[in-house]
Amino acid sequence: MTSDETQRGEKLTLEDLLKLPGLDQMQCMIDGRIDGPNIARVLNFYLAEVGEGMARYEGRPKEDFLNPLGIVHGGWTATLLDSAMACAVHATLAPGETYTTLEYKVNCVRPIQPDGRLMLCTGNVIHRGRRSATSEGRLVDEEGKLYAHGVETCLIM
Repeated sequence: MTSDETQRGEKLTLEDLLKLPGLDQMQCMIDGRIDGPNIARVLNFYLAEVGEGMARYEGRPKEDFLNPLGIVHGGWTATLLDSAMACAVHATLAPGETYTTLEYKVNCVRPIQPDGRLMLCTGNVIHRGRRSATSEGRLVDEEGKLYAHGVETCLIM
């Protein structure tokens, strides 16, 4: 399957998807050619943009995601950052390569409220080797105010 064939609009099988480079796989998600991960639907975020070594998710936290103190739970923040940082690595994969997250670290720098504000989370690859990759991510609001940042290491197989 070629990159041009990914433009036709039909849903792809997993077998066809794995024949594509990672960047094309991620673009298929944006184009609706494959479904996004269920956790993104449950946690109300989606893949908005992808480029070579970069992925951006957008989402709006809901009141359902509050911790007992009335602030958006850090798990929402960590999941969004993990998704962006890992998918930035995904966008560098060659056909047939896969990956998994080895570790990640998140720093929450201000509380997130479920006030309808759109949150933007961008991951960028810092280093891509043959067997591992590192990436960084930033979670900001629409005005660019930083809420969290992180780093991640992925194993490439």
